Amino acid sequence: MRSTTFLLLCCLGLFLSCSKNTTTQPVYEDVPFWQDYSVKYYSEPTNGTLLSAFSDRNGVVKILSSAGLFQPYDGQFLYHGKLQADGTYRPLKDKKIAALGVYENQFVFLDDKTVLSNAWAGKLFSKHALPASRIFAGGKAFTFLVSDGKSLQLLKDSTSLWKGDLGGDEVVSIRYQADANVFWILGKKSLHTLSGTQLTNAFQGAAFTAFDITDDGKKLFIGTTDGYIEWDIATKKQVGEIRKKLPWTEITAVDAIGDKVWFGTTNGAFALRADGKFDYYNGERWLPSNSVVHIAEGPKKSVLVLTTAGLGQICFKQMTLEEKAMYYEEQVRSRHIRNGFNASLDNMEKGNIASGYLADSDNDGLWTSMYLGGEIFRYAVTKDQDALQNCREALDAMERLYTINPVPGFPSRSFERSGYISQLADPERWQHAADPEWDWKATTSSDEAVGHIFAFGAMAELIDDPDMKSRAITLIDTLMGHIVKNNYYLIDYDGKPTTWGRWSPEYVNAMPKNVGDRKITSSNITAMLQTAYHFTKKEIYKEKALELMQKHGYLENLMRPMKEIGPAPGEADDLSKLLSDGWNHSDDEMYFVSYWGLYRYAFNDTLKAKYKEAIIDHWQIERPEKEGAWNIFTALTGTSEFDLNEAAWYLREHPLDLIDWAISNSHRKDVEKLAPNFRNQTLKEVLPPDERPVQRHNGNMFHLDRTGSNGTSEHSAGDIWLLPYWMGRYLNVISAPKK
Repeated sequence: MRSTTFLLLCCLGLFLSCSKNTTTQPVYEDVPFWQDYSVKYYSEPTNGTLLSAFSDRNGVVKILSSAGLFQPYDGQFLYHGKLQADGTYRPLKDKKIAALGVYENQFVFLDDKTVLSNAWAGKLFSKHALPASRIFAGGKAFTFLVSDGKSLQLLKDSTSLWKGDLGGDEVVSIRYQADANVFWILGKKSLHTLSGTQLTNAFQGAAFTAFDITDDGKKLFIGTTDGYIEWDIATKKQVGEIRKKLPWTEITAVDAIGDKVWFGTTNGAFALRADGKFDYYNGERWLPSNSVVHIAEGPKKSVLVLTTAGLGQICFKQMTLEEKAMYYEEQVRSRHIRNGFNASLDNMEKGNIASGYLADSDNDGLWTSMYLGGEIFRYAVTKDQDALQNCREALDAMERLYTINPVPGFPSRSFERSGYISQLADPERWQHAADPEWDWKATTSSDEAVGHIFAFGAMAELIDDPDMKSRAITLIDTLMGHIVKNNYYLIDYDGKPTTWGRWSPEYVNAMPKNVGDRKITSSNITAMLQTAYHFTKKEIYKEKALELMQKHGYLENLMRPMKEIGPAPGEADDLSKLLSDGWNHSDDEMYFVSYWGLYRYAFNDTLKAKYKEAIIDHWQIERPEKEGAWNIFTALTGTSEFDLNEAAWYLREHPLDLIDWAISNSHRKDVEKLAPNFRNQTLKEVLPPDERPVQRHNGNMFHLDRTGSNGTSEHSAGDIWLLPYWMGRYLNVISAPKK
């Protein structure tokens, strides 16, 4: 019965083969957005204890420490600078500067005798009577309120207008509200106002640490050792309860900058956005250390985050996705190409991209296939000859994987010059090539095979260079010829199947139906055989695909709903249990990369409709991850629902810094955590890519932390970002840039 039904479906598919998808898909308009990145300036132990950092109207940045004034030196994105002693104004070196501030966008200093500045021709020189003063703020017409923590003095032109204290409380910070001509004074347990010479207790509390007034003058945000308080100025009341659902609750600094309120903590910095959510800056992707001591507005829309280990300048630059793509294109070409492969830069010295080496990988072929796919789509969209040359060089590396080993049709995992096996990953897997100058890596897996077929198929279809097209088709035939000849196995140099290069019915159907490997292997091999038939027109590939689908149930396997996939039953074999002990995100990568050939090169429209159903079913279960690539791959089916906004969010929010910095999120109280589950989804809502560890598409997007080595490797954007972006451009779901 199954055979008859299958044949009828195929006939119906031929009848419908001229039908076209008329679904209108949404398009993301590529308009400029604000991209954040960090420039870091590290402090030396001799620089003393860092206290505050400010910038003036000229964009000059100064840092005050217990050892004097400093300035940032020689820093740029990805190239760390340092703090240099500031000798710009020689007379300042002899003054006991206790506080640094900005008044009318000019630097103002507080020492043991005066409030002074080098602006206004040096005319600001207002003497005070608090030798231990360390806190101050400027008010109307060059009045200044200064404090030593105990006493307060209001000055103008060295004349004392008022003196007082907080009645037993210690002064923590002073701010001035210009529209009301009021000084706000924060104590450790109270909030006061000084209007004229009238001191008023406005609010009582405990464990206050820092505060600021919003730019519209409507609210104050008061940091504490355990959360922050929002206080309404008009009603003179606290708004709601103290807020503790934060990335970290021990607040050390508060500064309202534009439409965001920034908080420094003992574990990173975060910004409260207008939508009530937070942008969290944790780890050396952003800051020299997580212990923040001060935050202030910086030059050119940046934010200065001073930490105990130095200054992190969070910069914001408007760019389009295409401009971001071109930055990543340069990143890949300048430091991520190894023998033509798309590689990682490893063994770096704490983020120093001039150090380290290009590392080999088990999946050199896969990562290169994905980068190659992105460059193919880039060329198809732009006809850029640089993209074509990138494709040509990647093809050279991929092609050599088949010729450097002695097994006909077998792709090596990787290759490297001889004499370095002991230094390479998995040295036991490496073999000597016939050419004594080279070694190659064995045990190739299905991950590699599906990546190869995807990239070669895309090249054969979309690259108009006859030589490259011919070579791509030859490679498809070479690999699939080997697999078909060997009963759907990859046969290694030792004459045995590799551990993971297996698609045969006796292997696939030996697993329980709810084990994911039964579904994925059926889906993958069907896509690979369809691609081989589409470009070679060799009937054996079509016959074998139909046989697997019809006789061996591969169509049923690949159509099995994702909701049925789970742990193997108790009576299952050990391998099935091993393969189903949790969700395998590498499988997601293999599924979606193969969906290109499964859907695009389907034998007929009836099968194509079924494949579309399977792809969308898979996409539905992946939606919480907001994975850019999986959403864009789903768009190839023509569906109008594929979470385009989430795909664009993934692309926008990815950090420009792809270094593996240590990062921590598991402590956060502003996220909703989930109980342990089969998919290892730790949160109800996934964090933005720039707040979590950098990872490839085969990683769990819900990973919260990265511990251990810090800044020792840099990922390539080739497979992580460029593939989904350029594929989105090719599928016309991402527009060309609009400015």
